[in-house]
Amino acid sequence: MKILALDSSSLTASVAIVEDDITVAEYTVNYKKTHSQTLLPMLDEIVSMTEQDLNTLDAIAVASGPGSFTGLRIGSATVKGLAEALQKPIVPVPTVDGLAGNLYGTDKLVCPLMDARRGQTYSGLYEYIKKEDVYELHCIKKQCAADISEMIQAVNELGREVVFLGDGVPVFRDILKERIKVPYSFAPNTCNRQRAAVIGWLGLRLFKQGIFESAVSHAPEYLRLSQAERERNRKLIIREMALPDIEQVCALEEMAFSMPWHYQSFAEVLENKDALYLVVEEDFKPGVIIACCGVRGIVGEGNISNVVVHPDYRRRGIARRMLTELMRRGQADLGIESYTLEVRKGNTAAISLYRYLGFSEEGIRKNFYEKPVEDAVIMWKRQVTDADISTCV
Repeated sequence: MKILALDSSSLTASVAIVEDDITVAEYTVNYKKTHSQTLLPMLDEIVSMTEQDLNTLDAIAVASGPGSFTGLRIGSATVKGLAEALQKPIVPVPTVDGLAGNLYGTDKLVCPLMDARRGQTYSGLYEYIKKEDVYELHCIKKQCAADISEMIQAVNELGREVVFLGDGVPVFRDILKERIKVPYSFAPNTCNRQRAAVIGWLGLRLFKQGIFESAVSHAPEYLRLSQAERERNRKLIIREMALPDIEQVCALEEMAFSMPWHYQSFAEVLENKDALYLVVEEDFKPGVIIACCGVRGIVGEGNISNVVVHPDYRRRGIARRMLTELMRRGQADLGIESYTLEVRKGNTAAISLYRYLGFSEEGIRKNFYEKPVEDAVIMWKRQVTDADISTCV
């Protein structure tokens, strides 16, 4: 039985072909290279060198996570493409199990540690149990995303000698030396990082047990949200702007615009019953304004202006959510049916956002902006409906 194995879950990029109890070929690189540029050339190299026909594979195994979000996506996309082209099943192998597989046959407790940043680790606890003429990898604590303190406590409670391995070891070495209460050691460079041959070994075992999936159904197992997803899931408080907010909003405009509004301009617009201005806060930082926008209505039409997001909070979907709420409230509270706005011709990011929200370009105001002088693109979103707004959330 022959299996192709890949691991791109960390800095390590590794590809192997495993046939029964032989590693036919393995190519592993621990260097700062982009996996998207290295995996397929590495595969081509070992296929060419060993004169393999990929059509003779029984399955394709991959380190399915956890690990680097980018690395996992690259590995997943690679095996999905291969599996689809070759019509082969995919065997997902837990990444941490694969690391533990490096220490086959040890009588020590095995604790892989992958650096997950911010004091977190992807880890688990394993042991080997002798069964007839082989050792079986047994999971004591399933792979998880955990604080390093949690793993230290779990190791100490088991009271057994332990071997640590993985790219988390150099990150947590000092705290391990200080707080581990049982005999311990660190795996040497020969077996302390990911290896595709081990993924292939475990993949064969899983495949024989009937554990595999199609290219369509395969997806990485991240164990936790990416930073971008965590940022998107933070709760935002979007509320109407009040007089005490003006100083913070003015400061935001000064950071973003060459011609910012002044205090009196905001004070006057807040007195206008046909105007609606919103500000955005994070729920855990009440009173700290991170974004603002406003609209002034005239006979069913709304002119959107003063759209600004703090530089540290851009590219997180805040402007989209804020403007969607502005249009919803403008329709409900001010009877606005169509919206217009002006945007600098060179502000392609903002233009893309407005297009996403349903606006289209309908004209140009020549030399509308100063400092620097630039044309304004006039954009309209006409006849807003509830369905239009809901699709933008």
